[in-house]
Amino acid sequence: MEKLPRWSKIALKIFAGLVALVLIVFTALGLYVNANKKALLETITKQLNKNLNGSLTIGNMEPTFFKGFPGVSISLKNVVMKDSLWKQHQHTLLDAKDFDVSVNTMALLTGTIEIKKIGISNATIYLYTDSNGYSNTAIFRKKDKKKKPENEEDSSDARLKKFNLSKVNFVVDNQKGHKLFQFDVDELKGDMDYSFSGWEAKLKLKTLARSLAFNTRRGSFIKDKLLEGPFKINYNEDSGIIDVAPNQLNIGKDPFLIGAKFDTSKENTEFTINIKAPGILWKDAAALLAPNISAKLNMFDLKVPIDVTCTLAGNMGPGGDPEINVTALVKDNVLTTPGAVVDSCNFKGVFTNNYEKGKGFTDANSAIKLYQFKGSYSEMPFSIDTMFIHNLDKPIATGVFKSKFEISKLNKAIGEETLKFTKGVANVRLAYRADIVDFKLSKPIVTGVVDIVNADVSYVPRKLNFTNTAISLNFTSKDLFIKNIRLQSGKSVVLMDGTIRNFLNLYYTAPEKILLNWQITSPELHLGEFFGFLGSRKPARKAKRNTRHSNFSDDMNDLFEKSMVDMHLRVAKVYYNKFVATDATADLFLSESGIGLKNISVKHGGGSLKVDGNISQKGGLNHFSINTTLSNVDIKNFFYSFDNFGLKSLTSKNLKGFLYSKTKIGGSITDQGKLVTNSLRGNIAFDVKRGALLKFDPIRNVGKFAFPFRDLDNITFENLNGRFDIMGPRIKINPMQINSSILNMDVAGIYSMSTGTNIEVDVPLRNPKKDEDITDKKEIQERRMKGIVLHLLATDGEDGKIKIKLVRNHNKGK
Repeated sequence: MEKLPRWSKIALKIFAGLVALVLIVFTALGLYVNANKKALLETITKQLNKNLNGSLTIGNMEPTFFKGFPGVSISLKNVVMKDSLWKQHQHTLLDAKDFDVSVNTMALLTGTIEIKKIGISNATIYLYTDSNGYSNTAIFRKKDKKKKPENEEDSSDARLKKFNLSKVNFVVDNQKGHKLFQFDVDELKGDMDYSFSGWEAKLKLKTLARSLAFNTRRGSFIKDKLLEGPFKINYNEDSGIIDVAPNQLNIGKDPFLIGAKFDTSKENTEFTINIKAPGILWKDAAALLAPNISAKLNMFDLKVPIDVTCTLAGNMGPGGDPEINVTALVKDNVLTTPGAVVDSCNFKGVFTNNYEKGKGFTDANSAIKLYQFKGSYSEMPFSIDTMFIHNLDKPIATGVFKSKFEISKLNKAIGEETLKFTKGVANVRLAYRADIVDFKLSKPIVTGVVDIVNADVSYVPRKLNFTNTAISLNFTSKDLFIKNIRLQSGKSVVLMDGTIRNFLNLYYTAPEKILLNWQITSPELHLGEFFGFLGSRKPARKAKRNTRHSNFSDDMNDLFEKSMVDMHLRVAKVYYNKFVATDATADLFLSESGIGLKNISVKHGGGSLKVDGNISQKGGLNHFSINTTLSNVDIKNFFYSFDNFGLKSLTSKNLKGFLYSKTKIGGSITDQGKLVTNSLRGNIAFDVKRGALLKFDPIRNVGKFAFPFRDLDNITFENLNGRFDIMGPRIKINPMQINSSILNMDVAGIYSMSTGTNIEVDVPLRNPKKDEDITDKKEIQERRMKGIVLHLLATDGEDGKIKIKLVRNHNKGK
């Protein structure tokens, strides 16, 4: 084995000697500390108490040789710090089971204490401020920078170089400011560097946030969340500013970039905390906020993580909540709200609780702005340039809503119980202002335009279908103007313009008070296509109802059914079954209870027809009461158009002439517009000019025996008038004179459409042609009943046909 060089042996001996010397010195120092433990404990306690307004006590002290090597490390047990007013508030500033202090060895030998490192574990640090503003941190006397140290002993360097907290419960309890910060510190390591202007600390933190309540009356931020990450902190003694440089801090599972500034020069320390989360889920972000905020945010959700920045600014005094400003960027997300789901959602959101400076950081002074909001609701794209929500105590939302979409998409959004769309395009631009109740728009005030073109729509409750429909809705602050409407139902084409005054207010508060004024024109109107309005509402299919749109459907149904409509019609041609009229005008008043008819006028059968009355809607039957005036109407055409008014014996085939009539009739009509048999009540006063009875069986049956040689198939008369009282299936024929081409007769009695016919007929056998040359009307009247008079009675026969028999003179029998 090769021998070591002589110089190497010398070096090893010197090194071994130095190690032995250090061990001897270190051991000696340890023995010195152990031997003088009591005196050193008193010295340390005296040194630490020197600048305290209170007391610091240390239960025991032991040297720990290797913890602070090559310095001396001292382990203090049961270290307790109490301010001078502890007995009043009973909150101990520091209660540490283990308090390790590492001191400078050389400074120790000269009789001074220079603390290089402090380690605190199994401890509680409780910073308490009472309701009057007194704090137990008053134990630390403020340093007078102008006062120079009186001696060297007083100038001992007691500044920390390193510190470590482990298993420490740290509490800031500010009763005056209603603040409570509580952290379970698993580990906090720090390195301190000092300069002439202050100090700098580098920290590494792992702690559980039990409470971060800036206002204990509202609850805690980031409650029960684990915080882990590094900090770099600078303190400037001249300004009293503490700067926390931005750095990543994990809060729970989410990374945040957090920076802060604290101004300790103010009586109540002011702070600003800047927080940025580059990608966090909405629910996770809401869970970090105080309950009064998170409870509202949890009513919403965003599926994809969002980019959020937040600034908290306030003070540690009695200022209540801090000022909060939040900015969020949402891109290609899915927004879920209490009333809807918005796909392809994009916007920039800003929140502040200090909307009007000087009015406090409250919900009432909070505001939300959403810029360039775009999304799709039930496949209908829309945008809102700026949505603004102010006063979260009583929220009010404003904005301008724009959308263009295939109108059939509305079926999914509002349901198909009231309106069902199959095609068409809607273009919407509405400015709105609305209250928010449970974070849903309530009773909005809207202004703007909704245009619908080429739409096919069905009004489901009444089974009405319209094609090629166009509608333009113009909302003002109070009224609704409905313009350029084109409705087509079957062969009917209707052009409409309407107005609803005070629409939005009545829509929500009293739809039954809404009055819709319509100006309606039509080139061709088939009334049968609109008889859906005669019936009562058909109940919606509730089993398939979607609660998301049920309120809207119910509101619309109430609007259509309860609102009143004042219609003014001008129609070129009107069709109703066999009835055809031209130049129709009408004023209709529709309400929940029925239809009022006024100023109805049509041209029909070469004459005119005027009607007024009403229709009341009750279940499947609709009761009507009408007054009509007919002038110069072709009677044959008139009877044909109305299916002979239910008469079987007398039909349009039996009539000829021109009718003048006034009627007052009531009855019932079905939902399909069919007259209910035997429901008519009222009276008819008529006058037929240049008339004729053609092959009228009741007359022919009488005449074939009495007048076998006269033309009974064509009985003409210049003027025939009378009055009928209609009593259901029975028609009372008031005494009536008939002067015709073949005979004269007096008729009175009851004609029944079922049983009970009893008609008295007096027929003189005298031929009226013998009096053709007489011009004196009085003489004609006196001669008409001369000669032989047959007294006939028409009654029901056993075969259901009318039976005619000769009777005594009617007048003598009375």
